[in-house]
Amino acid sequence: MASTTAASLLSGDTKLASGIFNKRFDVAPPQTEPTDSGWYLASGPELPLNPLKGDVTCDCLVIGAGWMGLHAARRYAEINQNAKVLLVDAGRIGNNASGRCMGFAIDLAHNPRKQDFVEDVQGNREEFLVNVEGNEYLKSAVDMGVECDWDPQGKYHSAATPEGVKDLEHFSKALDKMGQKYRWVEKGEVQELTGSKHYIRALHHPGTILLQPAKYLKNATKLLPKNVQVHENTVVKSAQFGKPLHVFETTNGVIRTKKVIICASGYLTNFGFYQNSAIPVYTFASMTRQLTDKEIAQAGTGSYGLIPANSFGTTVRRTNDNRLFFRNVYSYAKKFKTTTQDVMDAKVHQQISFDRRFPHLSSMGFEASWGGLLTLAQNGGMVWGELAENVYGAAFCNGTGVSRGTAFGKAIAELASGMNSPAIEILKRRTPPSRAYPEIITSFGVNFVTGRRFKKAGQEV
Repeated sequence: MASTTAASLLSGDTKLASGIFNKRFDVAPPQTEPTDSGWYLASGPELPLNPLKGDVTCDCLVIGAGWMGLHAARRYAEINQNAKVLLVDAGRIGNNASGRCMGFAIDLAHNPRKQDFVEDVQGNREEFLVNVEGNEYLKSAVDMGVECDWDPQGKYHSAATPEGVKDLEHFSKALDKMGQKYRWVEKGEVQELTGSKHYIRALHHPGTILLQPAKYLKNATKLLPKNVQVHENTVVKSAQFGKPLHVFETTNGVIRTKKVIICASGYLTNFGFYQNSAIPVYTFASMTRQLTDKEIAQAGTGSYGLIPANSFGTTVRRTNDNRLFFRNVYSYAKKFKTTTQDVMDAKVHQQISFDRRFPHLSSMGFEASWGGLLTLAQNGGMVWGELAENVYGAAFCNGTGVSRGTAFGKAIAELASGMNSPAIEILKRRTPPSRAYPEIITSFGVNFVTGRRFKKAGQEV
């Protein structure tokens, strides 16, 4: 593997990334989401809004305030206490893509591309090390007072069919190879836990933390080091990389910075790096209102997080504030966009999932439905490292974004500060994203494969 700088791709070709200097890149703005995340609506008061106005110079600019960007800004400011750090986001923190996930901070995820859920033992051990470091950094924020309904109970891989049980058995073999602890949860226990007769068996894997993602992101923003300035609703319109300063034009101002850390998910490609490599996929979720006391008694024994045995099944959460969340449906997001109709179409499937699991409760319907962006690469590659002189990037989580994104953000700030660590050495070896097939082929392929696998998942949906 080449160094992180030499491995950078510009316009899809391997070149020295210094070729981006003194070129202006017009940056297409992120889409405005058609609906708010249910997590955001249930997360309490919004942060004081302070969009950037005027011209400003800083030591380090972090673009994107999701799991990567928020923790990159925090860590860079902790290390460089005299540095002026700016953190900007095009929307509202907690209502961005990071605040639209299901709130699992996962130390080790199963791999849906492989029958036995494991690419290779060494690769998964490295992922585990990185993700655990991410979870520890999340916990350090919670210890400082970040309230987020933190619940380190682990996750349940749940099956509703004999085929799903077979998937869990394959997963257990992969866990055995890695020496991971887990336990089987039989029918009676899983039905008592969930209050649903839909499930027939589950596998409990400890190590995962359940949290309220929007609440964490907002409250962690409040407790950032004092040398971090935060500007929401601040869209970067253009970028010009150069020496001694990089220049970024926003809607109402200009930012000049010595260093920049780009944590803008697939939108990183708009800045001239890894162009034509992002595969934008949306996944969708719905949330109920808070359950009444009578309804709570029919929804299990407490909060829980269920991962489907089949990766195209339905993820379910019962939260600390007694709501039920359902996530399913994947679709290609042309130009990174989804529509209200897309959200409503997915909501129909989530209602079916609700009906299957909780027929005694499902007539209440949903209080909120939304979509969230997940950026993939054709080869499963990830962006991480120094992309050009004093230009750093982290993107393309390919899933498990809470733990992995936090670890990526922490490590990229340490790299930008001249540090090294086991996680940095692991991330330096990661394969970068490859060029995707033309959009017409990719969109057809993604929608065909996800549609077929969604249908094949059957009752697991």
